[in-house]
Amino acid sequence: MNKHLVTIFIGAAILFSACHSLRKAPTDTNPSTMETATSITGKKWQLVELGGQPVAAAINGKMPFIQLSDEDGRYSATAGCNGLGGSFTLKRNRVKFTLGMSTMMFCDNMEIETEFKNVLEQADNYTVNGDTLSLNKARMAPLARFRVIEENETTLLNGNWELDYISGSRIAFNGLFPDQKPSITFNLPETKATGNGSCNNFNITFAIDGNNIKFNDPAATRMACPGDGEATFFNTLKKVTKYDVHDNTLNLIMDDIAIMRFQKK
Repeated sequence: MNKHLVTIFIGAAILFSACHSLRKAPTDTNPSTMETATSITGKKWQLVELGGQPVAAAINGKMPFIQLSDEDGRYSATAGCNGLGGSFTLKRNRVKFTLGMSTMMFCDNMEIETEFKNVLEQADNYTVNGDTLSLNKARMAPLARFRVIEENETTLLNGNWELDYISGSRIAFNGLFPDQKPSITFNLPETKATGNGSCNNFNITFAIDGNNIKFNDPAATRMACPGDGEATFFNTLKKVTKYDVHDNTLNLIMDDIAIMRFQKK
C-alpha cells in the first residue's frame, strides 16, 4: 500500500513539474516596452505641424527642421531664424531633449521658433508613422509633426545652375540674353536662392515639398537693363510648380511641361 502511494506521489510530482515548465511567462509584446525598430537618428526631419496647425515650408527664407545624430547624441535644428542645438537621449520610444546654446538673432517671425523650443522642452516620447515623426507629451495630442527629407531632395538641387532654355517668348534665347545667361544658386535646407537675372543680382525665397517647388517674388538690384530677357526670366520662375534633376541638368516645370532648363556650373 505504501509503495502504491509513493508511486502515485512521484507521478503527480512529475506531472506538476511538466505543466509548470509549459506555463512560462508570455513574451512582452507591448510596444511601449519594446525597443522601437524605427530609427529617427541620421535623418533630416522637416517641421510641418505645431500644436495641430500647419507650418510653412519656409520661415524667414529657411526650412524649419531637426536632425539627430546618433554618433554624439546631439541634435541641430532651426525654426526659421536661429540655429538651435543641444543633446538628446533615446530609450525605446522615450526621448528627452536638453537645450544648448543657440544663435541670438532677431527675425521678423519668431513665433514658430518660440513654440518649437517649448516643444523640445516638453516632449517625452515619439512615434513614427511611415515618413512622419511626432513628438509627444504623455498620451496627449502630438506637440509637433515632422516629415523626413529624402537625401536627394536636399542635395540634387544644390549648387549653381545656368539657364540654357526658356519657353514662352517669341525672341530666340540668344536674343533674350545676348551678354549674360541667367543663373541661380540653391543651398538647401535654406529655402532662399540667389543668382543673376542676366543683368541684376537677385535673391528669391521658395517653398519646396518633395519635387514640388513654388517661387515667390524676387528681390533684385535696380540697374537699368536693355531688352526683355530679365523680365521674362523672373516671370517664368513664378510659373514653376515642380523641378527635376537628371545628371547635371535641372528642369523647372509648370504642370507637366519643362519651361526652364539649367546646366550645373
